[in-house]
Amino acid sequence: MKKKLHGNTSGLKKTQIKRIENLYTHSSFPEYILDPEAVQLLVELSHDIRRQIGLLVDRNGKIIYVIVGEPQKIVIPVTSGYMAIPGKLKGLRLVHTHLKDEPLTRDDLTDLALLQLDYITAICITRKGTPGNVYSSHILPDADSEPYQILKPSTIHQMDVDCLDQILALESELTKKNSLHRPGSGTENAFLINATTSNPKESYASIEELKELCKTSRINVIGTALQRRKAIDSKFVVGKGKLSSLIIKAIQKYATMLVFDRELSASQIRSITDFVEMKVIDRTQLILDIFAKQAKSREGKFQVELAQMEYLLPRLITKNTAMSRLTGGIGGRGPGETKLELNRRRVRDRINRLKKEIKKIRKQRHQQKSRRKRKNLPIISIVGYTNAGKSTLLNTLTQSKIIAANRLFATLDPSSRRLRFPRDTEVIITDTVGFIQNLPKELMEAFHATLEELSDADIILHVVDVSNPRYQQQKESVEKILKGLNLDQIPTLYIYNKIDKIDINSFDNKWLLNQGLPVCATEKQTLKPLVEKLESMVRK
Repeated sequence: MKKKLHGNTSGLKKTQIKRIENLYTHSSFPEYILDPEAVQLLVELSHDIRRQIGLLVDRNGKIIYVIVGEPQKIVIPVTSGYMAIPGKLKGLRLVHTHLKDEPLTRDDLTDLALLQLDYITAICITRKGTPGNVYSSHILPDADSEPYQILKPSTIHQMDVDCLDQILALESELTKKNSLHRPGSGTENAFLINATTSNPKESYASIEELKELCKTSRINVIGTALQRRKAIDSKFVVGKGKLSSLIIKAIQKYATMLVFDRELSASQIRSITDFVEMKVIDRTQLILDIFAKQAKSREGKFQVELAQMEYLLPRLITKNTAMSRLTGGIGGRGPGETKLELNRRRVRDRINRLKKEIKKIRKQRHQQKSRRKRKNLPIISIVGYTNAGKSTLLNTLTQSKIIAANRLFATLDPSSRRLRFPRDTEVIITDTVGFIQNLPKELMEAFHATLEELSDADIILHVVDVSNPRYQQQKESVEKILKGLNLDQIPTLYIYNKIDKIDINSFDNKWLLNQGLPVCATEKQTLKPLVEKLESMVRK
């Protein structure tokens, strides 16, 4: 089977293309960087066309890819079947030409580090068209600054060095280092990236929250980067050069995943996943993943799946087969537009089915709500930022056992319980899904009907975790969502929770505490003023 040339072949004669294709017929001893005969031919062809030519050679000495570049650079194609996983090198070495006597360029060394190549070698061509100096470099397993070592210049007569032994020794050392950083079963090592055009203080708060989201999703955070920019790069978010250096940093820290603290567009997903050989997800995907794991009820599962499908649909133009590239599976291009259309049609069909199922469940809930209204029981709805302690408060007030845990989105499905006050007044008290800043629009739409139920509330209890350094920002985020749902007119009582975790005397905003009720949701005695206040509000 004829193997194709990669790169720029435009303007070349058929005879030149034929001769370059014949490079595939050459092979080397596995120990050699490249066979001397292949070196001579490579130099001759490159001098003839006045462009760089590169060969990707596997560990058996077989030429796997032949690449035609430009006079100053060469672009390595997506190498299907050769993935550099943490602790391993790619299994391919790059041997290419430089049209004049120059050492390895910054692009060469970036390719070496980014792609985790076994080895990179540049053969310089003299003015006479003969082989000149040879420059090589390899990965360093334990690097404090640069992740590679540049070797002394040599000649083509020194290309029969036993580079294979050196490659295997380097990989063995990488494997040992990786084992020290390897996360537990089912977890990933993530490097978080935030790019902002606004206040860095808000960005620091956002990336801290992203760390909490990672913790909830059992992702181990091994590093973060925050870049302030005039404008977000339309392709690479932080710019291609900056992304290169961040990926190299992530690789040095043995990361298995990049997490962007924003929602990536379809074009950004394509550019980034074509550029990096590790998993790539955005903030929206991370939240959707957490919701998918935490949803327990039939409606909750349908709502989350609907949100996932609506997030997926516009991105199917970019990738195929269940979005494997979206989560970083680097492979070949899609099988074509027919399969792509098939995927999109299936997703649309699934979205329509989910909407019908959710509509059916909502109709049943509406009937239950009508029965509840006939009993004329007042409704108190608990809202708040995720992990503020809403479920714990409901449990303590009603002596229930709803799941409550110290993590984001521990409970997603709304729960309702009856609460009887000391004077025999009875109310329905409900716990809703936790809010978060920049809640994905797909989730807002999917949970819209659930959130709309808050409109039936007679009183809203807004729970704020005052032990969180970002409590003010979280409070404002919830208020913004309530206002967007036209719920800011309902009488609201602020509950300042986790008061046991702060020093009241040195608290920075005592005025705020006086505007609501400070409580510790786990201690029933601190809730007496709350019960009295609620009973008074209900009677009015």
